[in-house]
Parts: sequence; C-alpha cells; structure tokens
Amino acid sequence: MRVTANGIDIACEAAGPQDAPVLVFNHSLATSRAMWRAQVAAFAPRYRVVTFDMRGHGESAAPDFPYTLDMLADDVVGVLDCLGVERPAVFVGISIGGMIGQSLGLRHAQRFRALVLASTTSRVPPEGRAMWDQRIEAIRRDGVEGQVQPTLERWLSAEFRARDPETTRWVADMIRGTPAAGMIGCGHAIKMLDYTEQLQRIALPTLIIAGEKDPGTPVAASEAIQARIKGSRLEVIPGCLHQAPIEAPGAFNRILADFLADLR
Repeated sequence: MRVTANGIDIACEAAGPQDAPVLVFNHSLATSRAMWRAQVAAFAPRYRVVTFDMRGHGESAAPDFPYTLDMLADDVVGVLDCLGVERPAVFVGISIGGMIGQSLGLRHAQRFRALVLASTTSRVPPEGRAMWDQRIEAIRRDGVEGQVQPTLERWLSAEFRARDPETTRWVADMIRGTPAAGMIGCGHAIKMLDYTEQLQRIALPTLIIAGEKDPGTPVAASEAIQARIKGSRLEVIPGCLHQAPIEAPGAFNRILADFLADLR
C-alpha cells in the first residue's frame, strides 16, 4: 500500500483485525518495514499492526535534502491519518525510530497511548555530531556499500552472525538497499538529536528496551531516558547488540507483550 503523508510517498502495510488496538512500528536507519517480520507475525493476530518505510528507505520516496526528527515524526502521524487510525496507537520505534518516538511523545502525545523506545538515545554529543558528519561524507563519496559490514558488526553479535548467516545476509541486503539520499537525510536528523532535558514532559506510559552489549546506544543511554520519563520501564536483553528485534525476537516480543498487557 502507498500513501502520501506529509507530502511524501510512503509505503506501508496494516495487518491484523481492523477494529483491534493499533501498534505502529518505526524501523531503524538503513532497514525497512521488513525488519519487523517477527513482530508482525507475533502481534497481528490480536492487534492492528502498522509498519511503514521511513522516507528515504525501502519503497518510500527518498528526497535528497537533510531531514529532521520532527519531520520524520510528522510522517508517522501522516501515515496514521492516511490509514484512518483515529484511536490512540502504541508506537514502537528502534534506534532512529526511538528518537522519532521521543518527538512524538513531546509533540503528538494525544495520538498515542504509549511509547516503546528500543536501542536508542536522547542526545548526540558534539563528538557524535562530528562522527555523523564523517559518515555522511563517506556515504556521499563512496555510496552505501562501505557501511554494510561495520553496521552489521554494530548491530548483530558475532555469535549470531555465525549461527544465522541467512538472517545476517537479509539484514545486509536491507542496508545496501537503502538509498544514499535516505541514509544521509536521516544522518542529518540523528546528529541534531537533543531531547534529554525535555523528556520530563513525556507523560505517556513508556517502555525502554536496550541490548546489553549495544555499542552505539549503550544501556547507559537508556538509563538516562528512564531517569527522565516518570514511571517508565527499562528492560535489558542479555547478550544483544543493537538489533534485538532481529537477534532476539522471542525475548523482545515477550517484553513488548507484557507491557501491552499492563496497558489494559
């Protein structure tokens, strides 16, 4: 399905009963809505599960200019509007998706029942911004292919990559299939992330999920978010790096299911 949301052509899907509570999943940088395949299978029997490709990713349009987190958050609201979702949804976002979730909690709280922020952080420090400038320049100069192997090493443990080469290749193909314009556009959004001191304004029930060994968004970053969102819950998945929904879907889905059950 394709919709025009916030002025952008966006590919999306909705699975599950039309009248069920809505879960909307926001993927990470350099993947697509396909990354949530284990979560769609687990939750579609009882929820209306909405997945979509962020601008610059998958089958969605890839405008070639810097994006912002607020722009990407407005895309999420636009997708829900196009799909006729009126009741508050539960938002699940990973990595940049979790950053977008923070924007939604600050700017569009009335549209959501709860937030799930996975493998994410609330601030990029100056040295992190310099790193993103270097990465953006490398992609602009050399394309996306050079990002594939280092990204896999940050996202999936060596043990998982050795145990499940088929899934590892699938993830690698999502990374290399990401348009350079989309990766660069989102890189500009990430490097400007600075929500930490605003998070106390978020009043939605919030679940934070971290991978124990995530090198990019370590547990300490999740603890900083938990400390500022009153009543939020932090769950750490042992042994995982960044992509817990892919590396440990059973654990991720159990944690999410328990949180959803507590919302009732």
